[in-house]
Amino acid sequence: MRLLHTADWHLGRSFHGADLGPAQERMLDHLVELARDERPDLVVVAGDVFDRAYPPLDAVERYDDAVARLAGLRIPVVITSGNHDSAIRLGLHARVAESAQVHVRTRLDRIAEPVRITSSTGVDGLLVYAIPYLDPPTTAPALGATEANHTGVVRAALDRIDADRARHPGIPAMVVGHGVVAGGIPIASEGVSTAERSIDVGGVSAVPSALFDGFDYVALGHLHRPQTLGDRIRYSGAPLAFGFDEAGNRKSVSMVTLGDGAPTIEAIETPVPRQIARVRGTIEELLSSEEHAGVEDAWIEATVTDRLRPKLAMEQLRRRFPYVLKLDHHPEGRELEGRSTEDYRARVRGRSEQQIASQFLAEVRGGIDADDAERQLLVEALEAFQREEALN
Repeated sequence: MRLLHTADWHLGRSFHGADLGPAQERMLDHLVELARDERPDLVVVAGDVFDRAYPPLDAVERYDDAVARLAGLRIPVVITSGNHDSAIRLGLHARVAESAQVHVRTRLDRIAEPVRITSSTGVDGLLVYAIPYLDPPTTAPALGATEANHTGVVRAALDRIDADRARHPGIPAMVVGHGVVAGGIPIASEGVSTAERSIDVGGVSAVPSALFDGFDYVALGHLHRPQTLGDRIRYSGAPLAFGFDEAGNRKSVSMVTLGDGAPTIEAIETPVPRQIARVRGTIEELLSSEEHAGVEDAWIEATVTDRLRPKLAMEQLRRRFPYVLKLDHHPEGRELEGRSTEDYRARVRGRSEQQIASQFLAEVRGGIDADDAERQLLVEALEAFQREEALN
């Protein structure tokens, strides 16, 4: 039994203002071509089909076209909703779609209703249970969960599935889901990445991997880094990059072969429309250094380290990097972060308002003091503020 596992399409998303529509269309073309060439027994989409509950029309049209083409290949498709999707909207016409072997599972009352997959050899070889993203506060009562957190609702869903599996002894089974399983590594090394929206609301988001013991494969979405937990729990990862914290990551879908023993998993890279890169240095270094050769046509996040923010920095950078999308200014040697309120009070104690304003300006500019013209502007601004305060 072979299955093509993908997730986190985020159709309708942009990249720091750049249109990702053509890239997403190419990604979907690649997915359909892969299914046509490899002829898996099943295609799985583990949530976050869209980037938001109300996706733009062109995103809906791309989804509809891709699913129609997959259905035309006579390959069963199982889709479930993620935390970015509207379960109700994604699940519209789900019953009708099943006649074309497109199984969109977004409802709680269908969690324990498996999709039965017949392998290419004609054997009724796999039960596929799809769990939509479960928001703990809203789904715990309906599922009868004893705890209104992620572990509680997933455990309640799996209890229903286990009860149904008991009626099908000896048939392999897998789960399709969307969320965080303990041990999964997000893109960002600290905190929540720009691409993976936090689902940790009202409780710890990660659920123990042991909850999925006994399943032949667990196809997950939500974390955008491809990774396998143990030997049977897999995040396919997002097929496109959606944030600069993904620079250097290879994007892929997973081709999975189920049989005796652990699944065999092959990561198949997806087409990348444009590389993404981060560059850092003074404006002069960024414009001239050979260190950044080869990324001129990439989407760029630039950090300039000049003590004073360069004038027209973005315009200057676009002479070398026409696709620079984000610009940050982090002066070298700046040490404002980490100072406490008490430290600041001690440093400004006994100083006039003008001196405090001048000191602040110097600190945010990496130690460059205000010149005569700037000091005069500060005086005028403070005097205007004092007059306004007197009137009130």
